[in-house]
Amino acid sequence: MDIFTGELIAMHSSPSFDPNLFLYGISHDNWNEILNNPKKPLINRSIQGLYPPGSTIKPIVALSALENDVISTKFKVNCTGKTEMYGQTYHCWKDTGHGIVNLRDALKVSCDTFFYEMSRRLGVDRLNLTAKKFGLGEKVFNGTYNEEKEGLIPSTQWKKNALGRGWVLGETLITGIGQGYMQTTPLQLCLMTAQLANGGFKIKPKIIYDKKSDSYEKIKAEMEKNRIDLLSDFQQDDALVDFSLEKKKRDTDLYKPLYRNQENVKFVLEAMFASTNEVRGTSYSSRISDKKYQFAGKTGTSQVKKITEIQRELDLDISQIPYEERDHALYVAFGPYQSPRYALSIIIEHGGSGGTVAAPLAKKLFKMIVDVNTSVRTLETITLAIVIGIATYLAYVAVYMFIVVFGGLFTIVHVGAYDLIYKENDLYLKLAGFFIVFILFHLDNILVHYVTKMLRTFFTYYF
Repeated sequence: MDIFTGELIAMHSSPSFDPNLFLYGISHDNWNEILNNPKKPLINRSIQGLYPPGSTIKPIVALSALENDVISTKFKVNCTGKTEMYGQTYHCWKDTGHGIVNLRDALKVSCDTFFYEMSRRLGVDRLNLTAKKFGLGEKVFNGTYNEEKEGLIPSTQWKKNALGRGWVLGETLITGIGQGYMQTTPLQLCLMTAQLANGGFKIKPKIIYDKKSDSYEKIKAEMEKNRIDLLSDFQQDDALVDFSLEKKKRDTDLYKPLYRNQENVKFVLEAMFASTNEVRGTSYSSRISDKKYQFAGKTGTSQVKKITEIQRELDLDISQIPYEERDHALYVAFGPYQSPRYALSIIIEHGGSGGTVAAPLAKKLFKMIVDVNTSVRTLETITLAIVIGIATYLAYVAVYMFIVVFGGLFTIVHVGAYDLIYKENDLYLKLAGFFIVFILFHLDNILVHYVTKMLRTFFTYYF
């Protein structure tokens, strides 16, 4: 997805089916084969697949905590590999723990223990507001596809209305690492990442090309204007604005800030860069050192069932686990990092580790995206050069014809003027002849001078 225009560049769902089978009417055998396929190829997973986001939600959790002043960037937690609360044990993915970590390191190494504590302080309702603001829990295309799913970002009120039970603290902890009731589509995660990567501004995703859509340059200018307006609001009030109330209407408008303090967004993006490009980062093995392709992202590995203590002790290889019980592999990313333009999300159903399975695909995709975009721009430049070349040639022809015609007239007038000078005996006619020759001489010099100047200016400007 283009993080500024919202244009969807590519969307893929696998497994799929051969649409040519439907061209002249599909046979019963082919239809039954597609219909009864256990991997359900008729489902467009990009918009219909619902998955726990796992650790890909952590950038939003971190941003929500910062925006609500729950913690600072210097807040630290000692990770021992697990957290115990009210008789329940909540494990970090690293059994031996990460030691003392701050927020940046927690995002970089994806420390669950840190996010348990931060989520406990944040609360599920404030997380719900931030997540929805960035595109989760709502249809992205809003009517383009009837089958698109909304997903679910839980809250205390939701559970009371839907299940008739109160929210418990342990559910807040697992929600903070993208598990529990939380459900998202791949498209929602892509939009979430795009709206973080563009600096924290609202965009409208679109899959249908529209010539009337705002240009990239216009959108960036509008975002910058809105950023300055928000800063002016803070300075005029000489205090923090109540974002949830006074800025609520802004969130429904395109290109408006979704943040209270943009430094919080920048911090989260920098931590995502560390997760991909620094040692110990969960997707470090998929990094690209070439800054032309360099990207930043966040891994995710979401469980589809609770892991028992026996299974935890066995520490089975993914090949030893039944397919339906394997974790989903997720990855969200944006790039090129120095000048972001694209965001992506990848989910491999029952693929295992996000860092091992999903992130390497992002590495290939970003190389492809940047190269294709560079090729398109090169083609546009070549096309422009050809058009300018043709226009220059036609201009030369036009000027040449003008000079030929005008030169012919000059010649005729010159001949007439010389006849007056040498053949006429009348003094006044001779003087008239001299005057005409004088004027034509200067007109000729002026014409050559300005035509030459015009062509020189043309070539200087375009080449």
